[in-house]
Amino acid sequence: MRIEVNGVGLEVDVQGDGPPVLLLHGWPDSHRLWRHQIAALGEGGYRTIAPDLRGFGASDHPAEVDAYGLLSSVGDVTGILDHLGVERTHVVGHDWGAALAWGIAAFLPERVDRLAVLSVGHPAGFGAAGWEQRQLSWYMLLFQFEGIAEQWLSMDGWANFRDFFAHPEADAVIADLERDRGITTSLNWYRANVAPQALVEPTLMVPDVSSPVLGVWSDGDRFLTETQMTNAARHVTGTFRYERIDGAGHWMQLEQPDTVNRLLLDFLPRP
Repeated sequence: MRIEVNGVGLEVDVQGDGPPVLLLHGWPDSHRLWRHQIAALGEGGYRTIAPDLRGFGASDHPAEVDAYGLLSSVGDVTGILDHLGVERTHVVGHDWGAALAWGIAAFLPERVDRLAVLSVGHPAGFGAAGWEQRQLSWYMLLFQFEGIAEQWLSMDGWANFRDFFAHPEADAVIADLERDRGITTSLNWYRANVAPQALVEPTLMVPDVSSPVLGVWSDGDRFLTETQMTNAARHVTGTFRYERIDGAGHWMQLEQPDTVNRLLLDFLPRP
């Protein structure tokens, strides 16, 4: 369905009945990333809500960099929940969707029941993860340069994107990035939220989270250290459960969907 929120049209996939689970994708994906989890959660008795975040997929692509600040997307998500009549939900996020999920749970704890974050730990824990994480995050600096980053990613048939990021569904993702300036609007998430100094200390101070949290990291992740995820325990005042998936890369929900589904279903209260 199409939902208008804050002057932005958002495409939202809603399926099933039961307790709601909000699924938030990251870069460079769309709600398609979650299809294996949507099926498993639906069979488990949950209602899934999976939007294409602003700048991605079939949702609107505002041109201004400032439109992609994390708090704007927090407003988008709460607007979606309000439209659907959902007062409180479980939240699952990956990559930028995980950062957004942390923000929702921190700033609007009354809207979040349980929080599951894949790959990305609490923003404060990311900032304190040390030199190894800063080395892995070098591409975030490249992404600050509009035009240059787009050219680097797309040149020679998207060779750098394919080789460096090794997305398991590169062709489908590239098709999205080539539509409606999708490559630029998706990179605007980095330009609005990860100024160079943010690699050392977050520019947006995200409070600690009181919800029960499941943090999942995969040992084949080429962009994020285990430390930035385990550091999250310091910023959760509720319970924090950490799970490591061996043999999967950054897109664990595509590479090991059964493992991810099992962890989510075990963590979420049964309907």
